[in-house]
Amino acid sequence: MPAADPNVETRPKQWLYPVILVWLRQESYSYGYEIMERLREEFGFEQMSPGAVYRTLRQMENEDLCNSEWEPSNGVSARRMYSITEAGEGFLEAWVEACEQYRRVEDTLSEVYRRSRTPRSSEPGEIP
Repeated sequence: MPAADPNVETRPKQWLYPVILVWLRQESYSYGYEIMERLREEFGFEQMSPGAVYRTLRQMENEDLCNSEWEPSNGVSARRMYSITEAGEGFLEAWVEACEQYRRVEDTLSEVYRRSRTPRSSEPGEIP
């Protein structure tokens, strides 16, 4: 497995990248409409335009995170099938690691916040 890239930015504007990549990793090959269906069903992306998904797939392909090839089909027009690349695997690994680290920070923040909200038994210098 490729080493994680510490320079991967994990900003919400790129949420489509990791969710598409995790789907491609799971399925090996998939086409755009199927990817959109899985994003709705598994990740709750209800309001997503097909244009946004296809633009994202093209951008990911330009960044070497996925590949595509035309698959001919019987009686139906050919469709473009997408697959994850080694660089895509590395990107996904780095993204997941960053999310896990972020979740640990969130958990610690919540814990510290809850502790700071409990009433103090006494102020420094006071006798309880």
